[in-house]
Amino acid sequence: MSEYFEGMTDPRQEAKVKHSFIETIMIVICAVIAGCDVWEDIADYCRVKEAWFREALGLELANGIPSHDTMERVFAMLNPKEFQERFIAWVQHACGKQSREIISVDGKTMRGSGSKEQKPIHMVSAWANKAKAVFGQMAVDGKTNEITAVPELLELLDIEGTIITADAMSCQKEIVRKIRDKGADYVIGLKDNQPKLRQETEEYFAAALEEPQFYNRVGKHVTQEKGHGRIETREYYLCTDPDFLKLHGEWRDLRGVGMMKTRVIQGETTTEETHFYISSLEDVREFSVAARSHWGVENSLHWCLDVTFREDHSRMRKDNTAENFAVVRHIVLNILKRMDDKLSVARRRRRCCYDDDYLQKVLLSIHA
Repeated sequence: MSEYFEGMTDPRQEAKVKHSFIETIMIVICAVIAGCDVWEDIADYCRVKEAWFREALGLELANGIPSHDTMERVFAMLNPKEFQERFIAWVQHACGKQSREIISVDGKTMRGSGSKEQKPIHMVSAWANKAKAVFGQMAVDGKTNEITAVPELLELLDIEGTIITADAMSCQKEIVRKIRDKGADYVIGLKDNQPKLRQETEEYFAAALEEPQFYNRVGKHVTQEKGHGRIETREYYLCTDPDFLKLHGEWRDLRGVGMMKTRVIQGETTTEETHFYISSLEDVREFSVAARSHWGVENSLHWCLDVTFREDHSRMRKDNTAENFAVVRHIVLNILKRMDDKLSVARRRRRCCYDDDYLQKVLLSIHA
């Protein structure tokens, strides 16, 4: 992995440098893999593992382990755009693009990165559902700027042949155009930020469900899951009626509008939800898989960052630290997700802390 970060711009003053730039990044990543989430813990862990770093990883550490203040300064000064670009190059090589990969794009506010003087950072991430990896990320000033950040993030990624899913925030003509220019399909949530299309889609499906014999261009697929005392039924509908769709020709390659109706029965309680989508897909089963997969970015990425890495509690906010440390978390999550044992990500982190052989196995999984 280190070769992908070689050649990055070292932001420090050369005359004052005591510790290797790349080695500092590598030992910080190892410490975060082993469950350390604040600079003091990271430095303490690295001091304990100094001999192991030399023996197992071949690091020189000519002047020992940097202090926690030195580590923080490096990540505060590091160019986040360059770090993200190197991360994307590494992850696309290490994790690879699966056949017909479904990449979910979504934003998350890092609440701990804010203060009275500055707003918290909002990070837009691309989660590959089959590879179970973060494929890229980009920080923006706030939720409103997510609309402009998504095309910029997609421009950095190899998404040809994939299906891009996103929530209604990304239901924008420019984002759809960027997805198609890059050779990917899309399934994007449809809400009231596109009021005319949303209203007409809702009215179309209401009529189609009431008199299905007149709507032969509406495909249907049903799934049901049982477990933990609940029954969850999902009905997927995809309208590919050209007469309806041509009214909205300004949307690039719009070939279908979809609807997902979810019914959850738990004990005596029943809850129902309905979601609408625009899509370049024409197969209702493929649409259903993509629409369902979008929740993976919440369950496998955002939830994991909050619960396992305590991202929302992190007070790393000096200069570029919050943005760069978010990239470190993504690197670590991708590495840990590659393990094929049955341990949770949290348990893998704990085991890496006390089991050097397991940590080495985790690091070697990058090259597997």
